[in-house]
Amino acid sequence: MVKPTPEQVEWANCEIGVLIHYDVQVFHPTGYQFGNVPAPVLFNPIQLDTDQWIETAKAAGAGYAVLVAKHGSGFCLWPSSAHDYSILNSPYLNGQGDIVSNFIGSCEKYGLRPGIYYHTGYNAYCHVDNPGKVLSGDSEEQKHYNSIVIQQLTELWTNYGKLFEIWFDGGVLSLEKGGPDIVPLLWKHQPKAVVFQGPKGTPSLARWVGNEQGKAPYPCWSTVGDFTGDNECPPPGSGSAEGTVWAPAESDMPNRNHQWIWIEDTDYLLYSVDELVECYYLSVGRNTNLLIGMVIDNRGLVPDADVRQFAAFGNKIRHQFSREIKEVCGQGDTLTMDIGWPTQINHVVIMENIAEGERVREYIVEAMVDQEWTAICHGFSIGHKRIERFETIKASQVRFRCVSSIAVPLIQSFAVLKSN
Repeated sequence: MVKPTPEQVEWANCEIGVLIHYDVQVFHPTGYQFGNVPAPVLFNPIQLDTDQWIETAKAAGAGYAVLVAKHGSGFCLWPSSAHDYSILNSPYLNGQGDIVSNFIGSCEKYGLRPGIYYHTGYNAYCHVDNPGKVLSGDSEEQKHYNSIVIQQLTELWTNYGKLFEIWFDGGVLSLEKGGPDIVPLLWKHQPKAVVFQGPKGTPSLARWVGNEQGKAPYPCWSTVGDFTGDNECPPPGSGSAEGTVWAPAESDMPNRNHQWIWIEDTDYLLYSVDELVECYYLSVGRNTNLLIGMVIDNRGLVPDADVRQFAAFGNKIRHQFSREIKEVCGQGDTLTMDIGWPTQINHVVIMENIAEGERVREYIVEAMVDQEWTAICHGFSIGHKRIERFETIKASQVRFRCVSSIAVPLIQSFAVLKSN
């Protein structure tokens, strides 16, 4: 039976994370092109405060935060020695700043687990396009670019301590296709990190859910089949019940409609709190993590409207799931909960003990209504968490029945609640 690493279990338990985008085009709204990237002298966020970023993430209920250290422009938020296109050559703190270091410190201060995003496949400064090939096609230039990737990843993975998650957007070009050899580097410097879209051989994998809408398909399994391809990352989508690789899905989405990087006067693009809550149901409630994008403005702060949105989202999730009526746990094909008297319920939350694998293949939840057992929901994958919603009923007992499994079901939590 396929089982997760302890790091993958810890990752699933976090449920919510934030993905923080910040790049030089915040100060150059027309963006960038190959061979024409904004000058580093434009980058000067005079009020930058990573504590404010992480306080905002914590208010949203996030257990981890991932900083985009280098996105598609190629501009680096740390003083990289690999090339000149970084904050080292900006007026920010007279070239003495290190936003990655500040971010890591803020995560430690507020108790969030830190992650780093680094895009190996796209770099306008280096004239490299997805999936990580230099535009000229020259093999020597490709080798030079690969050496830059290895050097910068080494800087990020050795100078800032243990990372909780490493994010590769679109995966990493395979060695066979001319890409950099990063797997030995991972094992050497960050063997405990969960790696999103990491290459084959990575110790703890996570996969893309297949969209940027914060919504997972159902059923959604934690395992995938063996994988290969140009970028050698786990295939996106619903996974496979018969998969041989544990690579759970992460459902990413921006907190502003189609906007990952801040643009002035676009607060109207913010998703409503109710829309974010619905995404929680359709991601965390379907056995994936929810990773919400967080923009940083030209001051170096999470915009005021976004701060309010994140706080309201966190408050609503806490309120929504605070009305737990009863919870039980156990093992076996049937788990019965005696509520005691007819009580209004409209949610069932089920969690497997995923440290021992994903065992349940099909289940039914029934409720004792008017002295008769009535089916109220029927599903397939559970994994870390499955949230079922239904019309409010009055039930005195609720039971979980496993219809099919590959081993004895281990139910970590079976809870009922009444929520608005």
